[in-house]
Amino acid sequence: MIALGNDHAGLELKNAVKAHLDERGIEYKDFGTYTPDSCDYAVYAEKAARAVANGECELGLLFCGTGVGISMAANKVRGIRAACCSDKFSAEMTRLHNDANMLCLGGRVVTPEKAIELCDIFLDTAFSGEERHARRIAQITDLENRF
Repeated sequence: MIALGNDHAGLELKNAVKAHLDERGIEYKDFGTYTPDSCDYAVYAEKAARAVANGECELGLLFCGTGVGISMAANKVRGIRAACCSDKFSAEMTRLHNDANMLCLGGRVVTPEKAIELCDIFLDTAFSGEERHARRIAQITDLENRF
């Protein structure tokens, strides 16, 4: 199950990705927003991020104007490693090396077609499991647990 969340500026991307997920037969839970009315991204980032952090959803896809704000908000939830990406290499490496569990995209940065491509890469790439990468993720978790 994939968690989805967005603000008003990410609605178009989310809807395009949802249609693509439907085509691929990938289940998702949409935490909103559902309208183009102005809203605050942190509200929806938290809802989707908590679903990933508590195991209700395996991964998450978040959308706002740039992808930056919603990633910053999601990363405040313990256990979340959200990455804002706008290129194929970053979308792949954030899963392969960082075991990111949320991908954040900007509706004012990437096209719906590019968003679909990046989401596919993110969802289809597994964490490498290499010791050096696992060690670095453990260091991030350790930092998180200090505060």
